Amino acid sequence: MHSPQHSGRKLSSNEQPSTEQSSKELRVVLYSHDSQGLGHTRRNLALAHSLAANLPGLTGRTVTGLLVTGESQATRFDSPDDWDWVVLPGISKGSDGYAPRNLAIDQSKLIRLRAQIMDAVLSEFRPHLVVVDRHAFGVDQELIAALSELKKARPGCKVVLGLREILDTPKVARREWKALGDLDRLREYFDELWVYGDPTIHDPVKSGEIPGKLAPMVRYTGYLAAGRQSRRRTGSTGKPYILTMAGGGSDGKAVLLTAAKATVPHGYEHLIVTGPQMPKEDRVLIEQSAAPGTRVISMVRDGLAEMREAAAIVSMGGYNSVCEIMSTNTPALVVPRVSPRREQLIRAESLARHELTDMCHPDQLTPQVLTDWFITVVGTPSQRVNVDLNGLQTVGGYAAELLGFTVPAPHTDHLNDWQTLAAV
Repeated sequence: MHSPQHSGRKLSSNEQPSTEQSSKELRVVLYSHDSQGLGHTRRNLALAHSLAANLPGLTGRTVTGLLVTGESQATRFDSPDDWDWVVLPGISKGSDGYAPRNLAIDQSKLIRLRAQIMDAVLSEFRPHLVVVDRHAFGVDQELIAALSELKKARPGCKVVLGLREILDTPKVARREWKALGDLDRLREYFDELWVYGDPTIHDPVKSGEIPGKLAPMVRYTGYLAAGRQSRRRTGSTGKPYILTMAGGGSDGKAVLLTAAKATVPHGYEHLIVTGPQMPKEDRVLIEQSAAPGTRVISMVRDGLAEMREAAAIVSMGGYNSVCEIMSTNTPALVVPRVSPRREQLIRAESLARHELTDMCHPDQLTPQVLTDWFITVVGTPSQRVNVDLNGLQTVGGYAAELLGFTVPAPHTDHLNDWQTLAAV
């Protein structure tokens, strides 16, 4: 377990909240570029719910915010009260780089359009805190102009780069950092780097995924797992079930097709959720291949609600899927994507090594392997210990500190118990 850094920092006399910061509300912008899947948006949505719930108690201020996404389907998720969505024109990523997802215009024009929207968001909404997910300057550096103007107009605004705990292989990660240019420039734009993981499970600084030059800016939050909000499960048949999911589904065909052919344990049903981004022809093929007792649907209202009541889970290894899994005690088998990125494979291997989930390489996945795994684990609770899953509670304290409020160090046995120490 790690201890939160800088907790309980006191305000110096010249570091008191500014007049504007002492206004009625704190304004937050969470940006994600969203070229594939819903992972970036789902991560920011979890952060939004956490900040909306925790920041008022830590700061004495109401919180309002904007969730900026490049995925139009993101708006089907419930945002917190006093938050809203900004949907950027979509992009997709292919073998030749990024391209417009829907619009019949040049990529350069699309980036200019997205950049202008972001400039309007930051200049008109006037945020106190901006969290950029994963890509420091956005797609094709679409955030540079907006962040530059923000720093000039509102030097007190705090800007955070939020990173999942695993970026990719160190070689690939170094290439991506190099593409950003001089890292000193990055330090001019960003105040902190929040790593959404537990360094005892995987440390991207030690692995070389984050340059040592940036290490002083890093704060580990723990996994964004415990405390995730969910609805009640809908559409239940009342029968115990096993669950297979593949996130948005755009690249889940192979895993779900194999899972569909597995034999369902006696007394259970098998629910397969293809995801809203799976092509229709792939979903039809999975439906046609489904073994007796297997039900295939395109999407559910709340995947976490399905996970919590399942007897076992098969999932790909995306960050948000894994965090949702680890917030439950449901046994899980992670079948990671292994190309073009190795991120999911590294994550699955790390979690399996610490006995937090099971893992199967996709090359070794067969219907019989799944059949045997189902029989072995179905209905057996999985105890996930010796891992920090409290990132959603930790980020509230980090945000309050960064904004200049005094925050106590959390009790080691009550990580959810954040209280305001002083009136601001």
